[in-house]
Amino acid sequence: MSDLRLDATQLDRYSRHVIMDEIGPEGQQRLLEGSVLVVGAGGLGSPAIQYLAAAGIGRLGIVDDDVVERSNLQRQIVHGDDDVGRPKVDSAADYVEALNPDVDVETHETRLTADNVADLVDGYDVVLDASDNFGTRYLLNDHCVLTGTPLSHGAIYRFEGQVTTFTNERGGDETDSDDSPPCYRCIFPEAPEPGTVPDCATTGVLGVLPGTVGCVQATEVVKYLLGKGDLLEGRLLMYDAMGMSFETVDVLANPSCPVCGDDPQIESVEDVAYEGSCEISAD
Repeated sequence: MSDLRLDATQLDRYSRHVIMDEIGPEGQQRLLEGSVLVVGAGGLGSPAIQYLAAAGIGRLGIVDDDVVERSNLQRQIVHGDDDVGRPKVDSAADYVEALNPDVDVETHETRLTADNVADLVDGYDVVLDASDNFGTRYLLNDHCVLTGTPLSHGAIYRFEGQVTTFTNERGGDETDSDDSPPCYRCIFPEAPEPGTVPDCATTGVLGVLPGTVGCVQATEVVKYLLGKGDLLEGRLLMYDAMGMSFETVDVLANPSCPVCGDDPQIESVEDVAYEGSCEISAD
């Protein structure tokens, strides 16, 4: 760690972290030296970006190719009414810069693809998947598994949400598959066919729901960077806002998983067509 000395302003800003035995000045320095890429600046990305910035994540990347629409404002709280029509990455960056000058914001106004995923993801300590489509989820999963990059997954639907964490730490060829952590494909082997799962524009979404789920994702990322607490690796947290209930289900690695299993078929994101059910290309 390069320097454990926080200046007077930082000691004041992060005082509620610094006084905690589990964090202290050393832990805060880890956060200031950490880097997180948030993919998606919408419902899940908004609270995640806000709390990661407030926590003092030193380098925060934001990927999104969309512009702010007024219908977003019911849940995408990093944007305001004056931001309608602006790129989401720009309004999100303005929020972060106004909140915490310690954070270096890197904006990427683009859609994540197999061609640019390496350039966007590589160099960050953790990726937080706040995307709203299956193609991006599978693409991020496959790249992060292949590169050993930790990944926080979150998803929402109407009144329900889910979160899990993939550290993608694997011991090598000698590791027993029974002891390996799962990846997204272990839990969801294939995406549903297009059109079978309606989006929030069709079915609606409770405005406060992504706040809860995105905050859980941000919590997982902060814990990972601190090296503290128990992550949701190997566990899927499911939240039901209507019943106000949380349920955690254990999930296991799939030995037949095409990207992290015993005989992986995916050696590059070029092997997969990230459309439809996100299956391995026939070529």
